[in-house]
Amino acid sequence: MKITLITVGKTTFDFVKEGMAMYEKRIGRYLSYTKVEIPALQGTSSLSHDEIKEREGELILKKLKSGDRLILLDEKGKRFTSVSWAEHLAKMIDTGCKSIVFVIGGAYGFSSKVRDAASEMLSLSDMTFSHQIIRLFFVEQLYRAMTIIKGEPYHNE
Repeated sequence: MKITLITVGKTTFDFVKEGMAMYEKRIGRYLSYTKVEIPALQGTSSLSHDEIKEREGELILKKLKSGDRLILLDEKGKRFTSVSWAEHLAKMIDTGCKSIVFVIGGAYGFSSKVRDAASEMLSLSDMTFSHQIIRLFFVEQLYRAMTIIKGEPYHNE
């Protein structure tokens, strides 16, 4: 199984970078993991929010390969407990899904083309978090899911 996390814009907070690096290293023991950062658009002050979403969407879609299962991290997505998320991920792995691409979009969300290409949307909380902080939350939950799947002592019920 190969997991890719695509993000729009760079991570600027050192504590987020450090936390992500720690969990990404741990994730690497279970599956192939890659992070792809799409540079933030420049000169967008004259663009509408929809135009920004469209341009970011084009860059996101260019990163996809045939056979990728696209899952958007979005506040309107499905919510899971950590255990049910692990079960959902395990089902994707067991059904032969070879490549899952998770995307954290820009500040204005996703274009309709990106939404149409997605197989599902995942929400990590009812709360709204910055696009930098949610990166750390996501990789921690991905690591947690893998330890649950493997029956390892990280998650406590």
